Amino acid sequence: MNQRKLGANGPQVAAVGLGCMGMSISYGTPDDVESVATMHRALDLGCNLLVTSDAYGNGVNEELVGKAIKGRRKQALVCTKFGNLMGGGGVNGRPEYAMEACAKSLQRLGVDEIDIYGLHRVDPNVPIEETVGAMKRLQEQGKVRYLVLSEAGPETLKRAMKVATIDAVETEYSLWSRDAEAGLIAACKELGVGYMAYAPLGRGFLSATIKSLDALIEKDRRRQHPRYLPENIGKNVGLLAPLEQIAAAHKAKPAQIALAWVLAQGEFIVPIPGTKRRTYLEENLAAVEVVLSADEIATLSDTFKPGVTAGTRYPEAQLKGVLV
Repeated sequence: MNQRKLGANGPQVAAVGLGCMGMSISYGTPDDVESVATMHRALDLGCNLLVTSDAYGNGVNEELVGKAIKGRRKQALVCTKFGNLMGGGGVNGRPEYAMEACAKSLQRLGVDEIDIYGLHRVDPNVPIEETVGAMKRLQEQGKVRYLVLSEAGPETLKRAMKVATIDAVETEYSLWSRDAEAGLIAACKELGVGYMAYAPLGRGFLSATIKSLDALIEKDRRRQHPRYLPENIGKNVGLLAPLEQIAAAHKAKPAQIALAWVLAQGEFIVPIPGTKRRTYLEENLAAVEVVLSADEIATLSDTFKPGVTAGTRYPEAQLKGVLV
């Protein structure tokens, strides 16, 4: 598996990681047996980066990851996060909460040290310097190795870097979500910070297999996502033709082309598509073999230029907590 360095001082990770959230929440009924098998297959193929959070099912997803890495600890780099409270509880970036949350995550994962740990959402009521100060103390105590901030904006990242070395940010980035190009990606490049791109397939949309709400089961949270709403999904489906044409030319899946585009945006960028199925995992990891031409990259970038996608990337209330 091709690898990339996650930040100037961070670890070597698989060029494509594995997001684990959907194994426990959001996308229908969980299948723990297949999910563990998917994580094992990832490790078999050299995909060492497993990304979770204590917010995914109130710790259930961390426990699942812990089960998967038992006996295979040296093969896995686990990233988990704190501060995004489930059940509409808001965010909590207080230093004392960071220490408590880390202790619980260590227990759920069944490890002595978390490879990559950090803040899931920035707390507007707690200076980032205080939260990152607590993260640094956890690092000094040997409880975590590397630090991450999720959905932090460029100015917040710069402030955080004055307190501790932030090895990576984790923020949505894909053909249809390009907000980070307004400053965050440039800041990461300037500061030597890695970028973990979550939802690089647009929550499945860029697989070109979901062209109406009928393709989603009733329990699928995407039914409430702005870009999947009836007034928007048709417009967004209209953007897919060039993606599908390029995929056909490469004898590849549209999802692989979408991932190849993300990979082409910088060596410090690592997409972390989520799946709970081995079949899709293998397809996603094979995206590293796809080499897009400059013209193909330009065509995709122009088709999905910022602002063209119908609907916001989160419902209005959640938008307040991203890139801040």
